[in-house]
Amino acid sequence: MRASDFDYALPPELIAQAPLERRDQARLLVVDREGPFQHRQIRDLPSLLLPGALLVVNDTRVIRARLRGKKPSGGRLELLLVEPLAPIDARERWRCLGGASKPIRLGPIALDGERAPAAEVLSVDGEYVEVAFAASEPGGLLAAIERIGEVPLPPYIHRSDKDDPALDVARYQTVFAREPGAVAAPTAGLHFTAELCAALEARGIERASVTLHVGPGTFAPLRSDEVSGDELHAERYTVPVETARRIARARAEGRKVVAVGTTVARALESACVSGEIAPASGETRLFIRPGHRFRAISALLTNFHLPRSSLLMLVAAVAGKERILAAYAEAVSERYRFYSYGDAMLIAGEPA
Repeated sequence: MRASDFDYALPPELIAQAPLERRDQARLLVVDREGPFQHRQIRDLPSLLLPGALLVVNDTRVIRARLRGKKPSGGRLELLLVEPLAPIDARERWRCLGGASKPIRLGPIALDGERAPAAEVLSVDGEYVEVAFAASEPGGLLAAIERIGEVPLPPYIHRSDKDDPALDVARYQTVFAREPGAVAAPTAGLHFTAELCAALEARGIERASVTLHVGPGTFAPLRSDEVSGDELHAERYTVPVETARRIARARAEGRKVVAVGTTVARALESACVSGEIAPASGETRLFIRPGHRFRAISALLTNFHLPRSSLLMLVAAVAGKERILAAYAEAVSERYRFYSYGDAMLIAGEPA
């Protein structure tokens, strides 16, 4: 298997740069395992699922993880918070991606923003830096970055000084967001509104949640064309006891379990190491690609993903590589909007 097997041509103008006026206006490409594709809208989701289906959503919350500041030399730097580490000397400690015109050195740095917490670079390992933050306000660093941080938009979304940052603060967050920790949104969940959730509930469609804190690795290209190994970038996740119980019951009763996003699929399949779904919490490096036998999910709602990416491989694992590449060709032909702020697909997998 090669990454180049999952390539496709995408006109740049199809990469969505801003959200639609309403979340549920997005188009929805319905992909069954065979037969013609259907062109619908997200708002049609209640009519596309049978009563008793179980939707599983990701309740992670995107934090304002992009921080700007200065080095002691006066040179500009940028940090992207990736994951918390054990505190040190009563200070919060984070692993960060660091960017600057010249190498970042150990020692204090000055973050931009009013009452910004004191920060010190403790170690440097390639593009990653370990930083200690002394946030004195209630709520610690997470409260501080709500004032001084920026929404960490994906690299393919470009903003100018004329764009209103409040747009992304409001829209690059799902209605399910509860647990802070992600540096990228679980984008399939961006399409949901309170009204759509109510319509799904009225249809008899259940909902459960997991937490997977999306990291920057979700945008990282595969390191080589030849795909090997069973591990990928690490992400923190939790599958609660009640969610595992409801999934097991739905599977036993032959009801569909629909993962809302690849992050949910990864979390649930990571919790099936013994062959059956079970409560779990920790770090997953699971690499799902064609040939994977799904034990938790039977369908997937997802946005469109980058060529040659691990996420596209995960999607292809649900319905088959050729079927998914044909669906992507159809989406390009029909001018669907791609990536985080783009349209979506509903993909049927193997029967439960």
